This record gives sequence, C-alpha cells and structure tokens, in this order.
Amino acid sequence: MLTSLQNSLVKQIRKLHSAKERHREKLFLVEGTHLLEEACAVNYPLVTVCCTPEWQTDHPELWQEAVVRCERAQIVSEDVLKAIATTVQPDGVLATAKRDDVSTDVPFTGLVLALETVQDPGNLGTIIRTAAAAGASGLWVSADSVDLDNPKVLRASAGQWFRLAMAVSPDLKITVQQARLAGMQVVATSPSATLTYWQGDWSKSSLILLGNEGAGLSPELTRMADLHLKIPTNPAVESLNVAIAAALMLYEAQRQRIMNYEL
Repeated sequence: MLTSLQNSLVKQIRKLHSAKERHREKLFLVEGTHLLEEACAVNYPLVTVCCTPEWQTDHPELWQEAVVRCERAQIVSEDVLKAIATTVQPDGVLATAKRDDVSTDVPFTGLVLALETVQDPGNLGTIIRTAAAAGASGLWVSADSVDLDNPKVLRASAGQWFRLAMAVSPDLKITVQQARLAGMQVVATSPSATLTYWQGDWSKSSLILLGNEGAGLSPELTRMADLHLKIPTNPAVESLNVAIAAALMLYEAQRQRIMNYEL
C-alpha cells in the first residue's frame, strides 16, 4: 500500500489539479465511484486507478473492472487519496485517463450545442448532463471556455461526460459555417426576438448557440444565426442561467419531435 505523500505517483497526480499540467501531460482526473462506474461502463481507457483498502473491500467488482482497463492499479492510504483528490471528502477512489480519448467526432445532425466562453465548470457540467439526457448529438465549446476535463465539469455532469460527443472548436464561426453547410439551422437566443423558444421550428437539425454567463453570446455569432428566439422572463430578471436556457430549448425541441412523431 502506498502511504508516502512524497511518492512520485502522488506528485504526478497532484499536478493534474492544474489545467496547464493536464494539457501538458494529456491526462485528466476521474474522481469518485460514480464517475469511475460510468467510465468503465463505456470502456473508457484508464491510466492509473488509486483506491483505499476500504473502498476496494466495498467495491470488489468495480475494482476488478477498473484494473483490467488501466495501466497501473494502486492501493493507497486515506491520506494519500486526500492529497491527490481535488474534493474535500473523496469517497475512496480516483483514476487518471488520457485527454486524447475525449471524443472529437461531433456530428452535424440532430441537436448540437455550441458554447462560447462559458466559464463556470458547474454550468458546463450541467449542460453536458442535460444534453445527454435530452438526446443531443453533441457539444462544441470555444477554446476560451472552461476546460472540458476540469474535475468540477466531470462531477457536475454526473457521469454523462462519458456519453456525449464533445470537442473544442478553435473558431466557433467556422463551426457555425460547417453546421450550416451540413444543412443545420443555427439558433440563438435574443431578448429582442419576436418568437419565443417554443414557437421556433425544432423539427430541423439545429445548432444551438449559447454565450458567456455575464456577456451572453457575442454580436458576431448572434448575427450568424438563422433563427432568433427569446426566453420570456420577468422584467425584473435580467437573464437566465445558461444551463437553464440550454435545458429549456433542448427539451422543447424534444417535445416537438415527439409530438411530430406521434402524429
């Protein structure tokens, strides 16, 4: 059992708390039982898996699943696990995985989200979770958004991070153009739009543009949209949370498609 906080493995994993080091090492953290279960469920390749003896005893089947998918399996003390985890109270297990295995094959069909400069990892994780639940085809994020593999993003996604096609767009304007060439309509929200989000035609494949929590969608991307929709709010409320806005449009699109299918 590994007990030393000065061990090279401990130091290597602790470096992954930093976005810069995750990029450099091309690794990210998979923390907690639920995320490990989801990773194993989709056969996501792992590099290192560390757990406490207590966790191993309580989760023998999951431990064996993880062992066959990783390059190194290590039993560690509780102190070591706390040192390598980003959570205050880790639940006994942590793994590392390769960043290069994040899906970059986002199809230009169905419902796809494109997020510009979304900064809050909780928002991004919630959007990923909602998109997967609503049957979206995938998600793009701008290069200046929070990292897809930020530990808080993974946790907020409740494991759906492993089930949604996602990619970083070097230039969202080019991504929008590609979507349009593929026959998708490009949708943006605007408080001055004449149509509400439930009056839009969601029967078409759609790329939904969503912007920064504070500044919203940039004017340049807003102008590129084919369809502008508003989400009605009380005049005293300036705007909705970006994850809530995403959920409203994704589920309205799903509702319309189910209704059309039943007809």
